[in-house]
Amino acid sequence: MEIIAAAIVGYLLGSIPVGLIAGRFAGGVDVRDYGSGKTGFTNTLRVLGLRRSLPVFIGDYGKGLAAALLPFVWSDDPWARAAGGLAAVFGHVWPLFAGFRGGRGVLTGAGVLTGLSPIAVLIVLPVAGLILKTTRYMSLTSILTSIVAGGVFAAFAAADLHPWAFAAVAAAGGALIIVLHHDNIARLRAGTERRIGERVET
Repeated sequence: MEIIAAAIVGYLLGSIPVGLIAGRFAGGVDVRDYGSGKTGFTNTLRVLGLRRSLPVFIGDYGKGLAAALLPFVWSDDPWARAAGGLAAVFGHVWPLFAGFRGGRGVLTGAGVLTGLSPIAVLIVLPVAGLILKTTRYMSLTSILTSIVAGGVFAAFAAADLHPWAFAAVAAAGGALIIVLHHDNIARLRAGTERRIGERVET
């Protein structure tokens, strides 16, 4: 029951459509009608600009962090925290409160991993920054960072630095994120993928 409760809470947190709310406050824009059609930070940044999309960055990251930490209130089972975190990513991708049309779960997943194992995330973060600075492709950064995070979290689990439940979340969440970037992968291969800083006309 502890794990089920964590999963339900995590899913509901993940379902909060922060990007959609930000667009509504920015003149009633539905960000899903533009760009990639997603509600995550990358698309809202292109559609709404940096100032209006910053709440999306904070909100999407924060709901993942909360989903990984809230199970502490009723359980010390690492699998409860893992279930809550993974469910938050699913909620962000398929949100109950936004017609099951959300984002790709990258920032929410980052929040989850931070809540589970912040030191492991501190190792992954510079790698993500280097990839983004070098390529300026957020999609490629998300894909490669998901792979790196899976490896780092598995290494930490093997070294008994955190439970294997956390490595399982990193692996499952990373695999989901990569699959959800299938259209970006096609555009990267075709050379038509947008880089960070390119705006979408609304």
